[in-house]
Amino acid sequence: MHARDAVFLEDLCPKFRARRWRQSLHSFTHETCIYCGNPSESIDHLHPQSRGGLSVTENCVPACLACNGRKSDADAFEWYRRQRFYDPRRAMAIRAWMEGDLRLAMRLLQWATPTQTALPTQTAIPTRTAAPRRSTAPALNNESPLAWQPA
Repeated sequence: MHARDAVFLEDLCPKFRARRWRQSLHSFTHETCIYCGNPSESIDHLHPQSRGGLSVTENCVPACLACNGRKSDADAFEWYRRQRFYDPRRAMAIRAWMEGDLRLAMRLLQWATPTQTALPTQTAIPTRTAAPRRSTAPALNNESPLAWQPA
């Protein structure tokens, strides 16, 4: 039996192929929205379908429902620049994704996403405190040298 004679499950059920494709898009970004970094729940078209955008990997990105709904059929870059969570590193990642360079897009997204282990929350770092300094200046007005401290 040759590979060309085999029947693949994806050929029998196109929905299975589409589902695996959508899951692979989410796995690229570790299931986070490409725009804001929140968990992704949908696929957004960078160039909207209503304006002739195709459902291909270079045009489809994982997005949260909020970003996908707010963007609607607007141009991705014009819309993203107006958002309060705009990050130029994510914008470069979106541009790389759109140009088909998914490897560069993933590296830029990793750069834009701070890691939790890199900077732990404020931990108690022992600091060295100096003991109070005693002056060796001469006594003034019959005070002991220990009572006098420089101003």
